[in-house]
Amino acid sequence: MKILGISAYYHDSAACLVDDGVIVAAAQEERFSRKKHDHSFPRHAINFCLAMGQVQGKDLDYVIFYDKPFVKFERILETYLEYAPRGIRSFVKAVPLWIKEKLWIKEMVREELGYNGKVLFSEHHQAHAASAFYPSPFQEAAILTADGVGEWATSSYGIGRDHDVEILSEIHFPHSLGLLYSAFTYYTGFRVNSGEYKLMGLAPYGEPKYKDLILNELIDLKEDGSFRLNLKYFDYGVGLRMINKEFEDLFGTPPRKPETKLTQQYMDVARSIQEVTEECMLRMARHVHKVTGQKNLCLSGGVALNCVANGRILREGPFERLWIQPAAGDAGSALGAALLVWHQYLGNPRRTNPNKDSMQSSYLGPAYDRETILDYLRSNGIPFTELSDEELPYRIADLIAQQKVIGWFQGRMEFGPRALGCRSIIGDARSPEMQEVMNLKIKFRESFRPFAPTVIMEKSSEYFDIHEASPYMQLVASVRKDKRRNLTDVEKDQKGIDQLRVVRSSIPAVTHVDYSARLQTVSKEDNPLFHRMIQAFDEKYGCPVIINTSFNVRGEPIVCSPEHAYLCFMRTNMDYLLLDHFLIEKKEQKPLDKDIDWLREFELD
Repeated sequence: MKILGISAYYHDSAACLVDDGVIVAAAQEERFSRKKHDHSFPRHAINFCLAMGQVQGKDLDYVIFYDKPFVKFERILETYLEYAPRGIRSFVKAVPLWIKEKLWIKEMVREELGYNGKVLFSEHHQAHAASAFYPSPFQEAAILTADGVGEWATSSYGIGRDHDVEILSEIHFPHSLGLLYSAFTYYTGFRVNSGEYKLMGLAPYGEPKYKDLILNELIDLKEDGSFRLNLKYFDYGVGLRMINKEFEDLFGTPPRKPETKLTQQYMDVARSIQEVTEECMLRMARHVHKVTGQKNLCLSGGVALNCVANGRILREGPFERLWIQPAAGDAGSALGAALLVWHQYLGNPRRTNPNKDSMQSSYLGPAYDRETILDYLRSNGIPFTELSDEELPYRIADLIAQQKVIGWFQGRMEFGPRALGCRSIIGDARSPEMQEVMNLKIKFRESFRPFAPTVIMEKSSEYFDIHEASPYMQLVASVRKDKRRNLTDVEKDQKGIDQLRVVRSSIPAVTHVDYSARLQTVSKEDNPLFHRMIQAFDEKYGCPVIINTSFNVRGEPIVCSPEHAYLCFMRTNMDYLLLDHFLIEKKEQKPLDKDIDWLREFELD
């Protein structure tokens, strides 16, 4: 029984193939098209999934789309009618796209795939809930979802039991925690739907000076986590901007222009909305626990990518265990929708392992075998050295210790926004300079952005205040006090971006200014080679932690193929690239042909 799940047309289009309840493949369209957050119909992602499943479109049993376009269109029309005549410009811009494309999903699927079977549609938050519960290790669990907006729902909670997912309650548009956070993303000068993680990373540089103002003026937050927004400050209902003049007047300054200097006020605003978001999610979680009586919680939706809030739910919330869908945004809903057909629509039971989820470590994308990579290298005249299984971990460990920055390309590409040791850029977490070097010379991004550590699972609690696995970089934990430095009075008094230059721990490159780290724990079972390499680094240099950031530059999706990896490597200051077992050194390479259009300017976001 082969089921294809699709998400498309809003942001992060994706496809997923499920075969008899097993996830065969899942990938975002952006990785193939090379358009970041590509929202178009995911032709390339679908073709990859079908190839992995060795099936043609016409032979699929079911295809399911991750939301209900007609219900969403109804919400859009009702909203415009309520605000009329305001919003006419936005209406004229939006409606033709719906009429021409977004309402014709069945026809598009049949035309693209040559498929004549049944096309199903799930509700948006039901797909989020399914993506959170079905792959989880829990036979029963509470489910909490939060994002910008689906059809009408913006947050929901429910219960998953065996093969059933039941939504118990929802908060509806225009009241949305995701859109509130995105409004502040816009206000602080970052791009909506892609810059929210920058806002989260900026928050520790500020003080929560505006927290009370937000709670008093912008959001009426109840004890049970339900809320209403004060809509007089927002323009996202029918406008072309997230906020309006009243919002700007409330904070006393206009929105920051992208790429301009970050002042202390914007840092304080970032900290304030981050704390409000955390408080909202904590209250929601406590209420869901009270209503459902469940001991486990599953999270999904774009807000579930806020790993700082997730960390607080784990530490301070009432649930014993937490599981977060690694592709928590709309991409993961393609997976959720496919599993919804198998379990809920068709009634097939789940087989769970309390110690292991069914996401296959989120390594669900394309892989390239030795022969394919070797053919690419030879046909392009690229010098390389081939490493044996025994040599590789120690050679890479030595390079890391020599302060080299390495592109690490192994196995199947990750599904979701995080690099988890298959499409990663790695470096030395002990280096005080490495964060700034990698931000400005490798990633071409803002210097304030923190890097994530990867630590071998068996030593994670020696460096971080965490006793749970965090295989998907969805949790933030503090660096242990015995790994921190005693700061001087001058260092303690640093404010704003100046805090970045203070060495705070024995792993300064991955220690944020508040001593937090968005960590990945890696086990022998999940990624043997990556684990073996970090273990070798620990054996030789006494540190089981490395920097792990996504293999891309600003404005570009994470690399998918060997060619993407090589071209990204060549137009940055990375020192080495490891493609499978082939090690490529930068100084041995010829400059790229200037005619290659990959040397175009990067899109700034």
